[in-house]
Amino acid sequence: MTRFFAVLLCLVNCAAAHAAERRPNILVIVADDLGYSDVGFQGARDIPTPHLDRLAASGIRCTDGYVSYPVCSPSRAGLITGRYQQRFGYEFNPKWDATAATHGLPLSEATLADSLRSAGYTTGAIGKWHLGAHPQFHPNRRGFDDFFGFLGGGHRYLPGSAVEVEIGAGKKAASSGDAEHTSPLLRNSTEVPEVGELTTRLGEEATASITRYAKDPKPWFLYLAFNAPHTPMQARADQLARFASITDERRRTYAAMVATVDEAVGRILGALDATGQRERTLIFFISDNGGPMTKRNANASVNSPLRGQKGDVFEGGIRVPFIVAWPARIPAGRTYSQPVIALDILPTALAAAGATRDAKLAALDGVDLLPFLTGKNTAAPHPRLFWRMDAGEAFAVREGNWKWLRTYQNAPQLYDLSADLGETRDLASSRPEIAERLAAAAAEWNHGLIAPSFGNNPFGGLINRTGLEKPSTLESNVK
Repeated sequence: MTRFFAVLLCLVNCAAAHAAERRPNILVIVADDLGYSDVGFQGARDIPTPHLDRLAASGIRCTDGYVSYPVCSPSRAGLITGRYQQRFGYEFNPKWDATAATHGLPLSEATLADSLRSAGYTTGAIGKWHLGAHPQFHPNRRGFDDFFGFLGGGHRYLPGSAVEVEIGAGKKAASSGDAEHTSPLLRNSTEVPEVGELTTRLGEEATASITRYAKDPKPWFLYLAFNAPHTPMQARADQLARFASITDERRRTYAAMVATVDEAVGRILGALDATGQRERTLIFFISDNGGPMTKRNANASVNSPLRGQKGDVFEGGIRVPFIVAWPARIPAGRTYSQPVIALDILPTALAAAGATRDAKLAALDGVDLLPFLTGKNTAAPHPRLFWRMDAGEAFAVREGNWKWLRTYQNAPQLYDLSADLGETRDLASSRPEIAERLAAAAAEWNHGLIAPSFGNNPFGGLINRTGLEKPSTLESNVK
């Protein structure tokens, strides 16, 4: 009888291990300030990205893929929670201050890592955090078993190098004392020395993690957030030499930085292949927002044929390169043209993993994309997508091919993206019924949001509360 129970226990354990193996690994890769057309699968000619192109060819390229905000940190807050970040007051970049207990992802919000760890996943985060520098916001306290990277919104790439900082009127100066860009690299909470070029090192850390995870029957989730090609403009000498034919120095450095991201992705795909994990790994690749072509921290990116850039609710600020690949489930070599958004990553990953969120948590805004990407559901994933920026100074709505927007006291605008992707022909006056319908939809959606809990208050002063100081102004901006 003892032997019988021993055999039975062995069978149960083996079955549990086999079930864990069947659940997919999940890898989310985020580039930083990447231009819409600056990778090969999006049409880039001067920056070859063979590894990202291979990733795109192995899955689905979402041509109308969006982020929920056109600036770094709020975009990431939406991605990692699956909720419009304005629902929990996250509408500006947090300040770099380890004592700022309100400047970060609210503790009321659950992350993708929280849910996957509860479902038995090993969880890791590598690279840029930018969701709060206070200890309570540390990745190890937000669902991640392991962390390697930096807590701020930017970092120098070359150890000991000077960092370009903005000094006004588009001018820049070199500084070796920028606390955020020279902040310590951390392994969990332990400082580690800067060794080698940063993007390269982040790719090496991810590769090592994937190789290590392969030895464990548990599935894993890895969040790899590059800070490239965000400023400062720095790259390895060998990569710069590859692009010597690009005469514009800033574009040359940018190309080298993008190529280094691609190289790192190549190493990661190689590790997945070498360890036999590629088929059962669900991979997402996006940028956190559009490229900043001329604004603060411009990096020589290109968003054509889109209008606008980082910090805009025009397409160039919010539409990004967007790949979903999972060889075991998702067809390869296809495009998907219905609008999708980074908010969808969390529910898609949870559905793939067979994981659930705590029922007491607030509802998600993202949807599971798997039925849509596999063709089981031919409807649009979202009837509408919404954007609000700077506490209501700018709004946008997309419904089908219609795009309505209102920016900084300018008159509302309406575009048909199917005929005018560059948003050059305003149809608000010729199609007032559509403009009015979408304006009303934006106002209704806005009623479910709250004021920013931190950041630069466009009405003057610092916002640090839950009520709008001037709600009438916000409402008038919607209309």
